[in-house]
Amino acid sequence: MSAPIHRITPTLKLIKCTSFDSVIDVRSPSEFIDDHIPNAINLPVLDDVQRESIGTIYNQSNPFEAKRAGAALVAKNISLFLQTELAEKDRNWRPLIYCWRGGHRSSAMAKIFSDIGWHTKVIEGGYKAYRKTVLDGLDYLPQQFQLIVLSGATGTAKTHILRAAAAMGAQVLDLEKLADHRGSLLGSEPGISQPAQRLFESRLVASFNSFDPTRPVYIEAESNKIGEIHIPSALWAAMRKAVRVTITAPLASRVAFLQRDYHHMIENSDNLIKLFSGLRRRYSKEIFESWRTLIRDQNWDGFVTAILKTHYDPSYAKSTASRPLTDVLALNATKLDEEDIIRLASELTSAFAD
Repeated sequence: MSAPIHRITPTLKLIKCTSFDSVIDVRSPSEFIDDHIPNAINLPVLDDVQRESIGTIYNQSNPFEAKRAGAALVAKNISLFLQTELAEKDRNWRPLIYCWRGGHRSSAMAKIFSDIGWHTKVIEGGYKAYRKTVLDGLDYLPQQFQLIVLSGATGTAKTHILRAAAAMGAQVLDLEKLADHRGSLLGSEPGISQPAQRLFESRLVASFNSFDPTRPVYIEAESNKIGEIHIPSALWAAMRKAVRVTITAPLASRVAFLQRDYHHMIENSDNLIKLFSGLRRRYSKEIFESWRTLIRDQNWDGFVTAILKTHYDPSYAKSTASRPLTDVLALNATKLDEEDIIRLASELTSAFAD
């Protein structure tokens, strides 16, 4: 006897729900990469080439033949998944399935799962309905929380302090982690590409959805763009209205910290020079050549000090002067080593404890 198939409307509560064991996105790999429900797995009933081929037959030739050829491919692909990725699932496994609009692709997989005996749920309206839920969440979720913005000049270990706070149980919205970028000229993570804007937004809503609105949410001060990712307007507005905590640290400690944190950058002098070449138009030839000489000589103390004094610190001073935030707390770092970072995280969370 077939198990029931339930069609459900996507809501933020549903996305957070644990009444299913796996979320399966049956769209093509390119659709999945662009965006998907966080923690979903991609089991495409048609891959990109197959989907394009069937679409061409449908639009230019014969819809009946397209459906027959498509059904054969879908059946073949689902059969393969049952013998590989799904081979170890027991009879109590509970999947949630979605496709683009909740139509043929998700229904095909759901029917086979039902015949096997798996209690299956399908998102009504598919990804399009889920995406509307995300967009709605982006508009109102940032206003539901007390945001605490952690500010400070480059090299004051803001990201590390927040991650230490998260390890202590604090609610931290880690924008740089969600965007896979450190938010600066040197922000690209080695070997990692940034997500598409829509996937970043899905991650953002999922993070908010995991928080308790009665507790504060800590977030690092950022510009409205992290690499190629734009911070949604409602979150950006909330960040600009939030209270601010500022980290200060001795210049020497910042210089040492940055060398530790960006060790992968200083191991490749040619690439570092190439990255900073983007600043040529903003500074004189003499300044740029002095940076290049320091890099070539591997005078890292000198280079980091120079780039902070000439570029990063003036940029930070200009950006903070334009923000209507009010400092409610100043935290003073010393060495910015692991012990110091843990101390600062503890002071930060203690200041806003109930």
